[in-house]
Amino acid sequence: MSDYDWKFSTIGGKNRVNIKSGEDIKHLGELDQKLWTVLSSPVVGLEFDAKTLKMLDSNNDGRIHVHEVVKAAEWITSVIKDPDMLLKKEDTLPLSAFNTDNPDGARLLASAKQILKNLGLKKDSISVADADDSVAIFAKTGLNGDGIITVQSTKDEELQKTIEACVASMGGKADRSGLMGADADSLEAFYKALADYSAWQKKAADDKSIFAFGDNTAAVYDIVNQIKAKVADYFMRCKLAVFHAGSVTALDVSVARIETISDKDLSACADEISTYPLARISANNTLPIDERINPVWQATIGKLRALALDKEFEGASEITEEQWNAFVAKLAPYEAWLGEKAGAEVEALGLDQVNAILKADRKAELLKLIDDDKALESESLSIDEVAKLLHLYRDFYTFLCNFVSFRDFYDPEGKAIFQAGELYIDERCCELCIKVPDMGPHATATSLSGMYILYCNCVDKITGNTMIIAAVMTDGDVADLREGKHGLFYDRKGVEWDATVFKIIDNPISIRQAFWAPYRKIGRYIETTIEKRAAEKDSKVMADMTAKVDNAGKDAGAEKKKPFDIATFAGIFAAIGLAVGAILDAITDMSKSVSDWSWWKWLILVAVIMLVISGPSMILAWLKIRKRNLSPLLNANGWAINASVKVNMTFGATLTEIGKSPLKAEPDPFADKAPWWKKLIYWLIGLGLVFLICWRTNLIYSLTGYLHVEKEQPAAVVAPPSEPAE
Repeated sequence: MSDYDWKFSTIGGKNRVNIKSGEDIKHLGELDQKLWTVLSSPVVGLEFDAKTLKMLDSNNDGRIHVHEVVKAAEWITSVIKDPDMLLKKEDTLPLSAFNTDNPDGARLLASAKQILKNLGLKKDSISVADADDSVAIFAKTGLNGDGIITVQSTKDEELQKTIEACVASMGGKADRSGLMGADADSLEAFYKALADYSAWQKKAADDKSIFAFGDNTAAVYDIVNQIKAKVADYFMRCKLAVFHAGSVTALDVSVARIETISDKDLSACADEISTYPLARISANNTLPIDERINPVWQATIGKLRALALDKEFEGASEITEEQWNAFVAKLAPYEAWLGEKAGAEVEALGLDQVNAILKADRKAELLKLIDDDKALESESLSIDEVAKLLHLYRDFYTFLCNFVSFRDFYDPEGKAIFQAGELYIDERCCELCIKVPDMGPHATATSLSGMYILYCNCVDKITGNTMIIAAVMTDGDVADLREGKHGLFYDRKGVEWDATVFKIIDNPISIRQAFWAPYRKIGRYIETTIEKRAAEKDSKVMADMTAKVDNAGKDAGAEKKKPFDIATFAGIFAAIGLAVGAILDAITDMSKSVSDWSWWKWLILVAVIMLVISGPSMILAWLKIRKRNLSPLLNANGWAINASVKVNMTFGATLTEIGKSPLKAEPDPFADKAPWWKKLIYWLIGLGLVFLICWRTNLIYSLTGYLHVEKEQPAAVVAPPSEPAE
């Protein structure tokens, strides 16, 4: 059990620890974990500095746990002199605030001074912006501890060119200075590629059979690969023509195929013509290499003749299949050599530069530069730690107010880090809006929260970005809220998003709303019923009229009009009379029982009736509202909430702002005007009710005393004395 004197406050229906001093932060590790409001939180989806959250997530698992917060608290309170400065939440730390009695504090102070020196700044404080600009910090440093060397890492021009060649061939690695450089692995791979490519090229130089056609070998090889299949097809057709003399016509290009394109622009039919045989079928099984070749292939064969065929078959206009196969066989060593190609990564450098780099043999010097760079790793990491210190110095107290306690959420002037922005909808502004990364967990969480929630799809029409929010409605009415309703959402940066409600979790918002809920339900039921009956009646009338029109003339004279049955109508009117009489009798009986009631008793009766109707709804609403809890929603977003986060009626009213109209407004010139006969009916009904109430409550007599006439009591009649009996 901790001996530290913790102070607590009741916030949101729970006793939560107060973090009001640097000493509180320093002793955070002594606070019983059961008293923390949050046990873990996600790193993403929060309205908080992303770099700070990543720094707090020391094991990089995407979550921040209690032990990581404690570790950060112990570290930051040990490297600054006065932990109370953390409560200021400033982004600039004076150099005099570093605790030099602590080895880490002294090291961080030296790194902070080095940062300012690298930036060319002369001041006695360092800011978050200074420490965050790593490119500017290391822009002029050749060696910076990341194990990557760049052209700035040496002044030797030959080494600089070698580094550039390595980056160009193997792909660069980003150095802290912002330049692209090479590390040990890429340098080793570079020199291996150089050696492999050089050896591969040397093999071709030593084996004369590889380049059988000299410098033209590569071009000849490419052309042969283009026409190899076409030549093989031609010689097979010639063999079939020898096998069956009558097949020549079928094997050659038919006149009918040419006729199909003869009326077209033949220059645009190259694809079709290229499918024809390479040349006309020859019975002597030779391939012409002159103008007798298929027009589409003439240029290709002509280029091959210029490169090699004229030298191999000087003066020949035809070649046999054996000659062609022998010609192609000369390319086999070249093809095998291509298959053995190695070091292709450095081919773009050219063989001369490759051999020059290998001959210089300065690989060891480059690896030594990398080792020298790595030797500064601790110093560079110390510079990174300065950035971490400044981020925590500015943000750590805010994070504690959203993790250890929920003070920021219950602060009317502040916002919690999970509050994403404000939703404007239905003349209200909802301030309790939470981003929803995954709707799946929310399916069960919403029923546990007891809150009225609007799930909205939000779209930024400028960037095309989308997101889902859960907006909690805590005040006002819900009559006009429905799925599909549009609103505007403003995130914490002020960016405007178009919001559309796609799901509503219906729970009571307030006692006032619950009071009127039964009447609205009754009204909706009556309205729905009337509409339904009217629709049914309309359908029936239309069906009857349609049937009569369809049957007009068919049944004319078939049936005679039924005579008026006076007995039927007499029965109907009798039934109506009995019903009206029963109602009047009931009213008369009730009026006799309450004929002596005062006016205030009538008001009490009305109030009791309304209470009977609205009471159950209000009680149910009160029970639900007092249990409203934000914890299930946060748990659905990945938070491990250790204590309930109640949203009672008083606090809830602050989370939804209702628009208020001015007291004075110009009349609506287009307001609906009731017809005179409706007004007359309303007046007659109103006057009748007033007269009935006044008559039954003797209000008229009490207000007009001179009409009140007390009834005189009759004089007592004294019976005459009885005569004595005779």
